[in-house]
Amino acid sequence: MKSGELRVPTAIAVTSADMALPAQDERTMPAAVLSGLDDKPLDHALTELHTLTEQYGHVVVVCSQATPEPVVRRLYTLRSLLESDRIALFRPGLPPLGVAVLARQLRQLASCDLSPGVLASAGRLLTHYLHAGAVLGSVAKLDRVPVGLKAHARSWMPGSQFAVVAHPEPQLVKVAPGATLDGPEFGTWMLLAKGQLQSDWAAGLGTAWNVHGLRETPLPAESPVWWGTGRLVEFCSYLADLSVLYQLVTSVRRTSCHWCGMDVIGDRCVFCSATPPAHEPPRAPDRRTPA
Repeated sequence: MKSGELRVPTAIAVTSADMALPAQDERTMPAAVLSGLDDKPLDHALTELHTLTEQYGHVVVVCSQATPEPVVRRLYTLRSLLESDRIALFRPGLPPLGVAVLARQLRQLASCDLSPGVLASAGRLLTHYLHAGAVLGSVAKLDRVPVGLKAHARSWMPGSQFAVVAHPEPQLVKVAPGATLDGPEFGTWMLLAKGQLQSDWAAGLGTAWNVHGLRETPLPAESPVWWGTGRLVEFCSYLADLSVLYQLVTSVRRTSCHWCGMDVIGDRCVFCSATPPAHEPPRAPDRRTPA
């Protein structure tokens, strides 16, 4: 980049408006919402993504593993048709509310002096600092977290509720006096999204985790699919301060992707999906006497 040239922020895109959380601070970039991709004519969707890429230079699309498959297939089709290595598709193994929080953190960082490759790969780093879970009215259809037979049996009892952490380490307890979940060992904020379940347990968990504060947001449409029930209150604790997020990302060693040449952090380039080549161990010297 030439001196004095204005840097265009990398676009952080989501696949529905409910995954575009309100700005965390005045520097948070707006989300690019690629809604209804599977309903639009292919040429319209192609034009939309092409225009976004040309406007911002690079696009990171963040979506959950509960995003409908037709939408995901359309994204891969569009990326292939555009033959673009400037579009990254990132699907972390987080519940939908956690994915929305992560997308907002990337939108915060998009205002900083981070290259597209570093910003995209920062998503994998920041997942380690999210604690995502839910209070559920039933675990009968929960397949994202290991559920024992006893919990399955209890889920059929009227009034039963379960508290689950899906990330970073699976946890499950029956909601009862004294029940709790292990939380972060650092200061966080907590975001709540209430579905069709009346429960204040998650707010009490925030107190137990000593969060700086609680905020609420509408439940993402993909959450009932991910959790196997609409009777839930989803929660996610997260780092909110941009300076802390920036320090975390910039403290990690950067490398160049051996395939596309982008600066990245971690062991995978989100744009081309290349991992470092496996290095064969050095061959033992041939000690045979030359003929």
